[in-house]
Amino acid sequence: MNAAASSGAPVRRVSPRHFVRLKLRVMGNNFRGQGWRIALFVVGVLVGLWFAGTAFLLLAAPGLADNTEFAGLTAAFAGGLIVLGWLFLPLVFFGVDETLDPARFALLPLRRRTLVSGMFLAALIGVPAIATFLGTGGIVVSAALLGGAGAAAAQAVGIVAGLLLCVAVSRAVTSAFATLLRSRRVRDLAAVLLAVLAALLGPLQIAVMSAVNNADWQRLSGVARVIGWTPLAAPYTVGMDVVEGRAWAVPLKLAITAVTIAALLAWWSRSLESAMVGTAATGRVRPEAGLPGQPVARLFPRGTRWLSRDRYGALVARELRYWWRDTRRRASLITFAVVGIFVPVMANVGGKGLMDGQNDFDASPTLVGLSMLFVGMLAALSLANQFGFDGSAYAANVIAGVPGKVELRARLVAYSIYIVPLLVAISIVLGLFLREPAWIGVAAGTLFAAYGAGLAITLFVSVFGAYALPETSNPFAMNSGAGMARSLLSLLAMVGAGAAAMPMVIATALLGEVWFWLALPVGLAYGVGAAALGTYLAGDVLDRRMPELLQTVTPRR
Repeated sequence: MNAAASSGAPVRRVSPRHFVRLKLRVMGNNFRGQGWRIALFVVGVLVGLWFAGTAFLLLAAPGLADNTEFAGLTAAFAGGLIVLGWLFLPLVFFGVDETLDPARFALLPLRRRTLVSGMFLAALIGVPAIATFLGTGGIVVSAALLGGAGAAAAQAVGIVAGLLLCVAVSRAVTSAFATLLRSRRVRDLAAVLLAVLAALLGPLQIAVMSAVNNADWQRLSGVARVIGWTPLAAPYTVGMDVVEGRAWAVPLKLAITAVTIAALLAWWSRSLESAMVGTAATGRVRPEAGLPGQPVARLFPRGTRWLSRDRYGALVARELRYWWRDTRRRASLITFAVVGIFVPVMANVGGKGLMDGQNDFDASPTLVGLSMLFVGMLAALSLANQFGFDGSAYAANVIAGVPGKVELRARLVAYSIYIVPLLVAISIVLGLFLREPAWIGVAAGTLFAAYGAGLAITLFVSVFGAYALPETSNPFAMNSGAGMARSLLSLLAMVGAGAAAMPMVIATALLGEVWFWLALPVGLAYGVGAAALGTYLAGDVLDRRMPELLQTVTPRR
């Protein structure tokens, strides 16, 4: 700035609008010359509009049905779920958009107020914010149909305040997590808890549906009124207050929302400065144990004496450590462990039976095979972006000239050391839960076949469809558009693996009890063969695409 002043050039003062322009420019640069990025952005917009349209119709339905009581319930509970969704879903599923990473502004002479307000406005630009605003417009329609223009105007102000609240709570909590996650123990604990929460969303949904079936609606109306006075739903219930003749509550609820937003921004402002500093190492370093003449042996985890002390063994040992220590990878293992048990149980028992408290199982071997087909495909998905986990560190393997077949086989073996015991446990648990021990072989055989077929396809996806993850201490961060890319890659791998392993399900339906004895050995051989073939073919492709792959997974600065 001094050089600019001495040269006579005008010095522009940074304002929040510069962050908005920077966000738009960064988003535009990401799509320039990249056809697949543009396609992913269009798909993301369409998906966001679909969710917005669905929410709009659901929230407008009470007004169209002229049901004031149900409109109040919908506004209160839907508003609370929306705010909680902005709090948890970015962390649990597709990560937080780090298009404007706060750490990149650490060395710039920006005031804290300018930084917070600028990043807050920039966070309002995106598909999630626009979809939330459009979806909650259904509450305005209900308020207009039930209470006229006054109720609609109050609710219009409410949904704007609600959107500001959602963005504020999301960014404040994300920044606080980035600060707390400097400690490795806290980071690992947070990853475990959030992974378990993500995996339990299905069971929680069943519990909510069961509660709705047996709910006392009079009591729920009282609960809705209480929630309406909390920051969770206060901005989304002001229109219903006008409809029910409580216009005096509108300024009070808007004041509650404004105070909450101010408190969240203040919290974000305090945590943002420390989050910009970066990861700080704390504690003393313990000396390595072992003999001085055995530096390589100390790098191999316990229980891996069977690994050869060569390049392949070192790669397997490294991947074993990464899958246990890296929070992103460990979170995916925990999520699969929970979902892998819940999905087959729900598919073979049914949510209605659990909600009604019934214990009559209508499962069949074919249905068990179909559910295991899905679980096996899901088990292989964690390798869809395995090189993205490495990022720029993958350059070491490129420089060392590691053959593609060796690279992929080592990664597959290390990952399978954690996954295969889970697959066996899922098969045994499902067979015992259904009180059909004879079906354990069918479940395990289909699992191994689907897992092997999924690996064969996922290896190609990991080479051709890799994408960079942001270099940040926040393990839940994702680059803009990476969430949609992850979804499409997962869908592609699952469809291909399902088609490849479908003969196992067909054999279960046609061969009857004879297949109970053949399913396990046939499925195991099928899965191992498919994985070996996929490793062989994808290894050749990896040998040719190493430089391009390294460029793809290296985060842009």
